[in-house]
Amino acid sequence: MSVTIAQEPPRQDAIIRLLDLSDAYAASLYPAESNHMVDLSLLEKPSVSFFVARNEGAIVGCCALVEAGDGTAEIKRMFVDPQARGLRIASGLMNALEAIAREKRLTAIRLETGIYQPEAIALYRKYGYREIEAFGTYLPDPLSLFMEKRLG
Repeated sequence: MSVTIAQEPPRQDAIIRLLDLSDAYAASLYPAESNHMVDLSLLEKPSVSFFVARNEGAIVGCCALVEAGDGTAEIKRMFVDPQARGLRIASGLMNALEAIAREKRLTAIRLETGIYQPEAIALYRKYGYREIEAFGTYLPDPLSLFMEKRLG
């Protein structure tokens, strides 16, 4: 198994497929008003670091670190192809996100995830993320969990 993680442009057919899978998964768990997805055009902005995970060359995961402009950033669009789960792809993506955040001297990384995604919540907790109040433009939502990791 040869897994690589690198910054790549998000506008690739295999990425669009992953984002569509992610959208369908979220829609199966939450009502539309509780889904806070960002579209491809936002992922292409200069303030976004977009990471792609490949296994034997095939795209199997992605995530974005979206800088807020205040020294913090938010994790968006973290998704691993269901057929590639168990290969530690998400951990590799988290390591890449946190490395670039430290390189950019960001003070914190935040995220919003849904309460019906225990694997995602466990991953974030493993990496030291703690629950916080809604941040940025988010409103409190009983189906959302907001988390943050302070970087020192």
